[in-house]
Amino acid sequence: MDLCITLLLRWVLGLVVCMMLVIVNDRNIGHACSEGERIALLKLKDAINDPNGTALPTWDSHNNNDCCDWERVICDNTTTNPRPVVTQLVLDKIRDFELANNAYWSLNASYLLPFSELQVLDLSWNYLTGVNGVIRLNNLKVLSLKGNPLTQVPSLDELPVVQMLDLSFTGLTNFHFLQEISTLSKLEVLDLGNNLLSGSLPGSIGNITSLQALSLSMNNLVGSLPTQGGLCKLKNLQHLDLSHNQFVGQIPLCFSNLTSLHVFDVAHNQFQGVFPSLFISSLKSLSYVSLSNNFFRGSFSFSSLVNHSNLEVFDLFSYNSQLKVETENPPFIPLFQLKVLRLSNCTLNEHTKGIPSFLLYQSDLRVIDLSYNSIIGRFPHWILINNSRLEVLDLGNNFLTGPLELNCTSRYQDMNTLDISHNPIKSEIPSCVGTIFQNLRVLNMSKSELHGVIPASVGHMTLLMILDLSSNSLSGLLAAEFLKGVKSLEFLKLSKNDLFGPILSSKAELGQLRVLRLDNNHFTGEISDVFMNSSLLRVLDMSYNHLNGELPGWIGSFQQLSSLLLSQNNLQGVIPQELCKLNRLTYLDLSKNNFNGTLPSCFDMSKLRYLHLQGNQFSGPIPNALANSSLLLTLDLMNNKFSGEIPSWIGTFSNLRILLLKGNNLEGSIPTVMCQLRHISILDLSHNTFSGDIPSCLNDASSGLLDPLDNIIFGEYFIIFPIKFTKYISENLLHVDNGIDIQGLVSDEEQEVEFMSKSRLESYKGNILYYMSGIDLSCNMLTGAIPHQIGNLSSIHTLNLSNNHLSGPIPETFSNLKQVESLDLSHNKLVGHIPSKLVELYSLSIFSVAYNNLSGTTPEAKYQFATFGESSYEGNPLLCGPPLQHSCTSISGGESVMHSDLHAEENEL
Repeated sequence: MDLCITLLLRWVLGLVVCMMLVIVNDRNIGHACSEGERIALLKLKDAINDPNGTALPTWDSHNNNDCCDWERVICDNTTTNPRPVVTQLVLDKIRDFELANNAYWSLNASYLLPFSELQVLDLSWNYLTGVNGVIRLNNLKVLSLKGNPLTQVPSLDELPVVQMLDLSFTGLTNFHFLQEISTLSKLEVLDLGNNLLSGSLPGSIGNITSLQALSLSMNNLVGSLPTQGGLCKLKNLQHLDLSHNQFVGQIPLCFSNLTSLHVFDVAHNQFQGVFPSLFISSLKSLSYVSLSNNFFRGSFSFSSLVNHSNLEVFDLFSYNSQLKVETENPPFIPLFQLKVLRLSNCTLNEHTKGIPSFLLYQSDLRVIDLSYNSIIGRFPHWILINNSRLEVLDLGNNFLTGPLELNCTSRYQDMNTLDISHNPIKSEIPSCVGTIFQNLRVLNMSKSELHGVIPASVGHMTLLMILDLSSNSLSGLLAAEFLKGVKSLEFLKLSKNDLFGPILSSKAELGQLRVLRLDNNHFTGEISDVFMNSSLLRVLDMSYNHLNGELPGWIGSFQQLSSLLLSQNNLQGVIPQELCKLNRLTYLDLSKNNFNGTLPSCFDMSKLRYLHLQGNQFSGPIPNALANSSLLLTLDLMNNKFSGEIPSWIGTFSNLRILLLKGNNLEGSIPTVMCQLRHISILDLSHNTFSGDIPSCLNDASSGLLDPLDNIIFGEYFIIFPIKFTKYISENLLHVDNGIDIQGLVSDEEQEVEFMSKSRLESYKGNILYYMSGIDLSCNMLTGAIPHQIGNLSSIHTLNLSNNHLSGPIPETFSNLKQVESLDLSHNKLVGHIPSKLVELYSLSIFSVAYNNLSGTTPEAKYQFATFGESSYEGNPLLCGPPLQHSCTSISGGESVMHSDLHAEENEL
């Protein structure tokens, strides 16, 4: 009996063990991917990593682990197969380009054959140039080849159910693939954005009738959109993005047939004509409308959107200010709750010029941009109160006034951008500004007529990247706590205020600083070493202050520095050798200090475009350190103690526009290599001891107008630009989410030069330099005749040859100087008549030939010459006629002599 029981128990135990083994085996079978898929994944890994890559380390051929557990592999066991199968491969950004020896690759389509149930294949951003063979995946729904430099679009014939195709950022140049795509009867989403597609949009795009979302943004497409067919046939379209192209003409009326449209983006094109009010107002399903940066005209009433209950984003920046937008007449209460409102550079509410009153009913706004609208009224603090989740508030370039009221108990945690610049606010900055907006990234209050001190609470804005408080009347010392916790700051501009004392406290940590502008204040003391750790600094401007001491050598550690401006201070000493490390300098201005010596010979100026050293004590020859500065546009060495001759290598400066050598001890002749400077616009060699003749070839130097693209480093210091607002809408088929983008920190250099014009020293700055041209050779020891070729400089505005020893006649060709405004030939030894045709110089306002040996009659007193007095002609004993006191009498031969001389001849007879 006991034996039987023992045997029975053994049998039962064995049965249980067997059953457990079966269960375990079944469980393993149920969770392991197929061997075919496993082998295919390993082949795919080898192809991606070829030759030396290390991506996808969990894809291990030496272990028998389940490939469904491998990274970036997603399996699903809900299919008809008895075991889980691979349904998604998310392989974006895994090929290491450097480890792949900077080589591109192509995919063998056969590696994908085992994935019969694959639904999502993402190969984006992997340096893939194409696919060898045909991709045969009958269940694939999503294919992304985004960001790969495709040489051609792979064959798509065997993808019968694909619904989403992303070919953006692939370098496509034409639409040859479009016919094949039109056979994809299930295709719902097509992204062709950020490519090189050019020409007009093919009408065959309308054959993909299943499309619900289409992006063609960021291409080079041109021409008008078809007024029928084409896009108008896509009746299922919900998302249409044509932004950032060069489309022209009007928005087709047939777009009104796209009744399912939610997202409509045509920003940054060249559309013109009447604003598409009818189309916008008729599509009640719209949630996102972006029409910015076009040339629409006409008018648009916001009340036409009163029933657009889905509207979340309305983006309209007008290029030409010819679009009238009315929000007040008729009054309305909207059904929508906007998240983004951009109405910029329009004629907004032409009669009232007020802030749109419908904003009183908006409580979920994230972005408000009402800039450049000439809005009047007080600062609308109620916008902040009503919209606690506000991220961007741009009210710049209006006529808003203060007081600048803020509720110091409030906290706007989402606010990242506040711009109230270019408004007559006339208020103090609230002391709590830094605690209210602790997460602010951009604060721009420039040109707002602000006064008082800069609040220490700014130091609480720990995420601040850009701070611009320039061009106000802010005063006082900078608080010790100012910028203490602002470690992310990249741009700081406090220019043109009344700040004084030391520059910044040592508590500031500015390791991310790229642009620092403290110019035009009253800062004193030496240049603070608080910036020593700002190794990323590109622009340093402390000009027009009262700084003293020597130029610190540690500035040489700023190897990213492109602009160094320290003019109009009390700095002294020699230029330290450490500055030789600054091999990226494009703009150097040390003018009007007390520097001496010369530039270090090791100075690398190969990238320099603007050099201003005027008004110092520099001496010796013109520095040889400049010999390789072939990119120079401006060279200003005036009012120093440089000596010797003009070096021959200056003729290699083929880009030079402005050359100022005035007020030195330079000597010798004006070298003919100067004639190789064919783009010179302003040339000043005055107040030296140059001798010899004026080179006749000097007219080969164009003395034309500056090329605006070469003269000024453009624009504002930064651009805050909403590339896409689609992050704010609830339904976004293209999954673009890039919101507000700080495009970059662009320096706003405006070079300033001094030049004698119209008998006075003028300062020319910024855009005016586009239009100024002149030559000043005055106060030298030049001899010989004035070359007649000088008269060929038809664009010149100022010509000063006074105070030399020039002889001979005034060239008749000077009547060709049609643009000249100031012509000074005084204090020379010129002889002969004043050319009568000079009266045709209609722009002339300053004219002097005083103190020469000219004879005959003065020019006829008409046009501009009717305005010149006796001082323009005095000191010429043989010259007669008005406005001189000596009258002329005509004698035989048509000559004119002074009346007093004629009587002397009669007495002799």
